[in-house]
Amino acid sequence: MTFNTPTLTPDFWTASIARAQNSAPGVKIRQVVAPSTDRDAYAKQLQASGQFPDLLQSITPSQYTEAGLLTPYDQSWVDQNFLLPQGNAIKGKVYIPPTNSQIIPLVFYNKSLFAKAGVQVPTTWQQFLDVSAKLKSAGITPIELGGNDPFAAAMPLTGALSADVLGKNPQWIQQRYAGKVKFTDADVVTAATKMRTLVEKGYFEQGALGVGYADSIKNFNAGKAAMYPMGSWYLGSIPKDQWDNIGVFPWPTDDGSVVVPFFVGGSMAIAGKAKDQAGAAKFAQAWSLDPENLKALIESDGAFPMLKNKTLDDYHVTVSPAFTDSYSYVTKTDTKVSSIGWATNDDALPGTGNNDFYAAAQALFNSGDVKGQMAKLDKSWDTATK
Repeated sequence: MTFNTPTLTPDFWTASIARAQNSAPGVKIRQVVAPSTDRDAYAKQLQASGQFPDLLQSITPSQYTEAGLLTPYDQSWVDQNFLLPQGNAIKGKVYIPPTNSQIIPLVFYNKSLFAKAGVQVPTTWQQFLDVSAKLKSAGITPIELGGNDPFAAAMPLTGALSADVLGKNPQWIQQRYAGKVKFTDADVVTAATKMRTLVEKGYFEQGALGVGYADSIKNFNAGKAAMYPMGSWYLGSIPKDQWDNIGVFPWPTDDGSVVVPFFVGGSMAIAGKAKDQAGAAKFAQAWSLDPENLKALIESDGAFPMLKNKTLDDYHVTVSPAFTDSYSYVTKTDTKVSSIGWATNDDALPGTGNNDFYAAAQALFNSGDVKGQMAKLDKSWDTATK
């Protein structure tokens, strides 16, 4: 099962499948394309009708492992080939190879608009607010946000909770599973209130909740806003004529410490009931290690490669300065935490937790009841984990 995007086109899949088949003689692939980018919904639909695919691309494995629907990869192969072998492991087992990573979110900024307003890159939350205020006073929209798409609307909330809550307590999600902490705890509510503050001060573009994700990219690239909190995949959408004008900085914390909301992605999951387990594994391993696939993901989707013994030069890619600056947060020593609402490892939210989290962010555009929205997250969590 695959899926199409503007960058992962049918031609990409045709070529990548053919290369992997050459490395797995005897394996024949019949491609099933998800009708939307919601791969999990389509995979579950297929599973319910007895058509669960043998191989599934870029799903959320935690939604299938409890039911025994997936086969873990050979750990020695994972250890041999990847920089963070346990980066997306679930209870110690790896169900999708940790081939690449993303930072969700980063804050991208327009250097020309910063210069026009006379502001510098902020490192603390207060500085971020001060910069936003000066931009607004200069007649510049401070923050672009594709609020009509729930995942995009949630970027500020993801940044705040990842940086302020998980940055101080990386075990917070595991403690939530153990019932030791809640979303309604004061520190979580304080972090979530930051998003509401941005709404109340009018720092997002007018009608942000009605702006689609695709239009948010167009707006930011056209210079209609000065900052854009988004996953690092936006790097693949920076126009070449803007390469020198788009900078990047991590979501700011109260004290200026750097916290990186990190997500280790992967490639193909193998169905637990695939008839040819050995053939499926051989094909999936070949696809996952194919440098041509990583090249496409690096250049078009802003993915940070996580294969051992390789540098960016080995992929023969051409990337923007913003990509190089962003990638430095992956390679340097800093505080990396799971990006809340995005993790696919043990820190994945239960049940419909991701969608509930995104919905809470959208609700904060129209409601000042931050604690009430956090209480809804606690309720959905408790329902999913009963």
